[in-house]
Amino acid sequence: MERRNPIYTQERECQDCHKCIRECPVKAIRVEDGYARVVPELCIMCGNCVLACPSSAKRVRDDLPAVMALLKSGRKVIASLAPSFVAQFSGVSPAQLIHALKKLGFHAASETALGAQQVSASVSALMRSEPKQIWISSACPVVVDFISKYHPECQPHVFGVLSPLLTHCKMLRAHYGDDIAIVFIGPCIAKKTEAELHPELLDAVLTFEDLDHWLDEEGIHLDEITGTLEDRFQPNEAEEGALYPIDGGMIPGAAGNHEFNSSQFMSFSGLANVEQALKGISEWKPENNIFFELTACAGSCVNGPKAGRNTSVARRRYDILHYAKPACEFPRKLSLGIESNYSASPVARNEYSDQQLQEALRTVGKYSAEDELNCGGCGYDSCRDFAHALIAHNAERMMCATYTRKLAQKKANALLKKMPSAVVIVDENLKIIECNLNFAHLFAADVEQSKDLEGSALDAVIPFSYLFNRVLDSGEDIVGHDIRYQRSILNTSIFSIEPHSVMCGIFQDITKPIFQKEQIIGRAREVIQKNLKTVQQIAFLLGENAADSEIILNSIVRSFSPEEVDGNEAGGQQ
Repeated sequence: MERRNPIYTQERECQDCHKCIRECPVKAIRVEDGYARVVPELCIMCGNCVLACPSSAKRVRDDLPAVMALLKSGRKVIASLAPSFVAQFSGVSPAQLIHALKKLGFHAASETALGAQQVSASVSALMRSEPKQIWISSACPVVVDFISKYHPECQPHVFGVLSPLLTHCKMLRAHYGDDIAIVFIGPCIAKKTEAELHPELLDAVLTFEDLDHWLDEEGIHLDEITGTLEDRFQPNEAEEGALYPIDGGMIPGAAGNHEFNSSQFMSFSGLANVEQALKGISEWKPENNIFFELTACAGSCVNGPKAGRNTSVARRRYDILHYAKPACEFPRKLSLGIESNYSASPVARNEYSDQQLQEALRTVGKYSAEDELNCGGCGYDSCRDFAHALIAHNAERMMCATYTRKLAQKKANALLKKMPSAVVIVDENLKIIECNLNFAHLFAADVEQSKDLEGSALDAVIPFSYLFNRVLDSGEDIVGHDIRYQRSILNTSIFSIEPHSVMCGIFQDITKPIFQKEQIIGRAREVIQKNLKTVQQIAFLLGENAADSEIILNSIVRSFSPEEVDGNEAGGQQ
């Protein structure tokens, strides 16, 4: 079976709204055949498109079958529980949640925050040993990928240790042995990519949403569970690492007992703020060490793409602060090596000449700077950005609302112009919005152009505007109604374009030769169809009569025939 990317599009649900493009910070969306698909090599797994999609067409891969297979494999499966579980399952004690995980088949549960504490200890040690440096946290995999692909000039500043999750996985394997399986449960989609990149440490990832569905399927209700003394986090409970899911959460563990100046630690959340924070840091030469805690989600992990949103971010932050415990020791001792090398993998950015951009813009009817409205309807910030996407085959011309509207208008105008019938479109006040020349010539012979009638009152042009009022009020269309007008008979159809708001009227002068011919042909076809139907009915009746006659005649023949005598009896009588 083909393995989907962590974020994919359910094409049947995609409604061509381009909202995912608007919300994607790196425009990692390609539109083909009207469907918006994620481009894996450009995507940073922030999950913004999943949150933004109004029709839920953007989906997150379900790894629950893989987790259930691990549970059936006979291996000990440990749940690494993201520290934001406190806010996700507000009012549920850790013992209740751990007991529920054991009922699902997990051997034990452990707090990912334990790994976070080791990361903070590494940061603290580095800040003391290397002065006048700028460091960027590697805790958020989305930020790490964002820098690698889109800000490679900042790559040397990324702190060279594993993420808290991968550090925790390394700790668990050191404690239990390498034969265990580890499943992360949290609000982050990007962790699925971490599992794919580090299968030796992390086996699978479930979101909080996955866990909720799983508990429902198994009929496990957290509020009905009574935890026991055996239901504890292993190998021990976390302390200050439990603050990691909130803005500035890693700073207390890294700064410790005010050993560093508060100005040396900065926290920015949300990719728009992260991008602003990254500007120019490569040229910055600070007097002291500076550490940037950068997280992709506004409000940090407690507001991740798969975090519950039934309470406010403020309430979730409060729950985290209320649960976390202060560190018992500082500085913490490093229990294992968690070094990691991060390398830049910049996305290729094609540069296009002004002439190429102008040619692309002309294909959507933009011939001057005034035509570049930069409305954002296509999902891109400007018409120039949209032109880039067109050239790169990541966008389609029909995504431009202005182009689509003008194209539809041109088609409608061409249709009105070429139609042999008289056509008029009116508003709820029975004012003419638009009509064709045939309508103008039919009802206002002295008018030279159809535009001359636009804005006119309909009742001043035709004597039977009451029919439009009837359709306007009732909402029921009038189809094929014949009206005598002067020396002609008009076959009239009036229907709603927008109910009780915009209507269209079509009039055919059936006394004209062209319409007489059409009517004769139509009537002839009706007669032919009726004759065919009659012939079929006659054939059916004849068939029935013939069958009945055959049955009656056969019975008469049999009744008058002599009895059959077998050959032996005939021979004996002779």
